[in-house]
Amino acid sequence: MPELVYPPVIAAAKTMFRVLDLRLTVQGSHHVPRTGGAVMASNHVSYLDFIFCGLGALESRRLVRFMAKESVFRHRVSGPLMRGMRHIPVDRGAGAESYAAALAALRAGEVVGVFPEATISRSFTVKELKSGATRMACEAAVPVLPVALWGTQRLWTKGRPRTLTRRHTPITILVGEPLHPAAYPDAVAMSADLKTRLQDLVDRAQREYPDQPADDADRWWLPAHLGGTAPTPEQAVALDAADRRSSRG
Repeated sequence: MPELVYPPVIAAAKTMFRVLDLRLTVQGSHHVPRTGGAVMASNHVSYLDFIFCGLGALESRRLVRFMAKESVFRHRVSGPLMRGMRHIPVDRGAGAESYAAALAALRAGEVVGVFPEATISRSFTVKELKSGATRMACEAAVPVLPVALWGTQRLWTKGRPRTLTRRHTPITILVGEPLHPAAYPDAVAMSADLKTRLQDLVDRAQREYPDQPADDADRWWLPAHLGGTAPTPEQAVALDAADRRSSRG
């Protein structure tokens, strides 16, 4: 099937990055296999993470099919684009169907993008991971690539106003070495190692990040353990729980 939508979207994104002079650092992209299925499993700190995670696969000339909330596919603007790029809708009420679609894509040799934390981390640390990413990798016998993103939260994240026209923002994209299912007894053990590797990559991205907060009011995008004013992991859990209660009410 010809790719009529994805390449123009990538070109438009690259143009916008140049206009905004985003300072992109991409490392480890050679780990993405040039052929065959693979899972790219990224930390999640921004609503824009799927765009930047996908950049990590461009050196290998791969287009990543991201698993995303089904509501995004119903939106009048994003919906046609998401379907045209053949991303995979995730309906929380029909999880088995979404999982089967992702598994079929992996077996067909696609790269599937997953955010195993499921929702944005308000604390900007790696949350507990869902096991879907490693389970599908084990079933399809494909590698999992941990991906760390940092700086994207400064453009648009949960609980903060969008600053999509912000200029000169450094964005870090680190692709780690692949995890191969054959090296683990099961998906649970693989998922535990994935969390460790993701946190190590995120820690590295934070250490090497070229910017610091401009003042105390700008410390919101740093995690609490680095002197920022983001919620602690415990506070983030409470905020997420409050959100779920509100959405049900």
